[in-house]
Amino acid sequence: MPKNKLKVFVFLGSCIFGLWLLSIAGCFKAEIKNLDSKGKSIICFGDSVTFGYGVKPGEDFPTELARLASYPVINAGVDGDTSAVALKRLETDVLAKDPLLVLVEFSGNDFIKKLPKEVTEKSISEIIERIQERGAIVAVVDVSAGFFLSDYRAILSRIARRKGAIFIPELLKGIITDPSMKSDFLHPNASGYKILAGRIYKAILPYLKIKN
Repeated sequence: MPKNKLKVFVFLGSCIFGLWLLSIAGCFKAEIKNLDSKGKSIICFGDSVTFGYGVKPGEDFPTELARLASYPVINAGVDGDTSAVALKRLETDVLAKDPLLVLVEFSGNDFIKKLPKEVTEKSISEIIERIQERGAIVAVVDVSAGFFLSDYRAILSRIARRKGAIFIPELLKGIITDPSMKSDFLHPNASGYKILAGRIYKAILPYLKIKN
C-alpha cells in the first residue's frame, strides 16, 4: 500500500476509534437515570457515617459537601439505621423534600446487626426505585475499604448498575486504617469527613448542572 494511502487509512481509523470511545462514554453517562432532575436539594440519606457520628455539628460530610456544591444539602443521616429501618422514613426525610440527587449510604449497620444480605439488597433496591420514581438522581455510597465490607461493595455495585444509579465505591479507603483520620474504630473525625465530602463531590459533579 502506498505511504500516502496508508497515512489516510491510519488517520481515518484513529478518527473512527475516537468517535467510538466518545459514544461509549456517552452511553455510560446516559445509563444514569433522571439526569434531567428538576429537584432543588442534594439529600444525604444514610446512617451514622452520614449523620456525622464522632464530630461536632457542622463537621459532618454533608455540611462540608454543601460548601463544595452549588445546591442546598440536607443531612438525613440517622445513627444506627439499617437499610430496612431507613425505608420507614424515606417519604418524610427524602421524598417530601424535593430531591435533585440523593446519596444512599447504608450497609454498615446491616452488617453489624446481622441483617441478611438478601434483605439489604431488597431494601436498598426499593429505596432507589422510590427515589427514581420521584424523578431524582441516585448515588449509591459504599463505605467499604479493601476487605472490610467487600461483600456489600459487590452487592451495592450490582444494585447501582442494575438500577441506573451512580456508584461511589470504597468511601472509607485509606481512612479506616489511619488513626489520625478517625474518631473511633470506624467513624472519621473532622479531617476524615472532609475527605469523604471531597470524594463524593468529585463523583457526583459530572451529573450536576452547575449553578452560577
